Amino acid sequence: MTTQNNYAFIDGNNLYLGVKSQGMRLDYGKLRKYLRNKLGVSRAFIFIGFDQSNTVLYSALQKYGFTLVFKPTVTYVDESTGKRTMKGNVDAELVLYSAAIEYENYDKAVVISSDGDFACLMDYLTKNNKLSKILTPTDRYSKLLKPYNEYILPLKVISRQICN
Repeated sequence: MTTQNNYAFIDGNNLYLGVKSQGMRLDYGKLRKYLRNKLGVSRAFIFIGFDQSNTVLYSALQKYGFTLVFKPTVTYVDESTGKRTMKGNVDAELVLYSAAIEYENYDKAVVISSDGDFACLMDYLTKNNKLSKILTPTDRYSKLLKPYNEYILPLKVISRQICN
């Protein structure tokens, strides 16, 4: 086990949808243990849109040792299908926490997302020697993250350790 004081910054929706799209069932307790034991993560933040119907999930995540950062959600209705979609875009919060609010409190950052919107964050963290790993929920991550291939670990590679 590493003794570094690393923090994880997790795009909750990107993680959930990415793992689900591969037919895997993520065990958040196992993920938290992996982050702690293999990557030296002392604090793990999950950035997530708040939905009142998910309070049981939120309690479980906190029990596993995650710190939840909520964003209000907005519901959209597709006029042609009537399908309701809830959106809680957490990109700004994830960047703010990792690059400013918590920046002085950790040695290295572990970012869990495959979203190219975070390429500027990866650039900032690498230039400041603060990036440990990028865990991508799928093998198909944004091309904007390609310059950081040496840091990328697709979750599929560790699925036996973090999935049911």
